[in-house]
Amino acid sequence: MALDDPPGTMYGPGARALQDEFDSRRLADRLADVTLHDQLDDGDIDLIRDQNAVWIATVDIDGWPDVSYKGGDRGFVEVVGPGEVRVPFYNGNGMWRTLGNVHDNGRVALLFVDPARPWRVRLHGTGEVRSDASTTARYVGAEALLVVHVGRVFPNCGRYIHPPGEVSRFVPRPDAPAPVPEWKELPFLNDVLPDSDPAKRR
Repeated sequence: MALDDPPGTMYGPGARALQDEFDSRRLADRLADVTLHDQLDDGDIDLIRDQNAVWIATVDIDGWPDVSYKGGDRGFVEVVGPGEVRVPFYNGNGMWRTLGNVHDNGRVALLFVDPARPWRVRLHGTGEVRSDASTTARYVGAEALLVVHVGRVFPNCGRYIHPPGEVSRFVPRPDAPAPVPEWKELPFLNDVLPDSDPAKRR
C-alpha cells in the first residue's frame, strides 16, 4: 500500500443501515463534519504525548482484523509532527503479528484512551516497519519501530471510559437515568440528535 493511500469511506453500507434504523444519520454526518481531520491537531498531540498505552488495529493477509495493546513509559509514542507518529516495539512473544500485518498491507489504526480527561482519539493511516539499528537505537529497548503516516483522525466522547478504580457514571443503571453528556447539549449537535434521544430538546 502506498504511504499516501488515504483511508476509505467513513461510513459503509452497514453503518448507514444502522444509522437509518436508529435515526442517527444526521448526527453521524454532523460529527464527521466537525470532528474529522487529516492531521493531528494540538489537542491530539497533547493527548498522545501524555499516554503510556495505545491499542493498535491491523488487518491480516486473509482480511481478518487484529488488535494489540502496547504499553511503555508516558510519551513512548513519539509524535514526529502532525502527519507522523512512531511506536517502538519491545521484546515480545516472537509472533510479530501486528507488524507483520502492517508489512503485508500497510493499514493501521491507533486508539488512544485518556481516562483522566476522559477522552479518546482514533488515528487511521498507513504504516511502515523499521528494524534497522540506526533507527531503533533512538528508542531504549526497541527491537522495531512502527511509523504511522496519518490519514484520518477523529476524537470520541469519553463518557464510558472508567476512571481509575471506578465505573463511569454514564453506564446505564436500572434504578436511575444516565446523565446527559455535555456535548449533546451543544446546539449544533442537539438539533441533529435522534428524536428518541433523551437529550433532544423538543
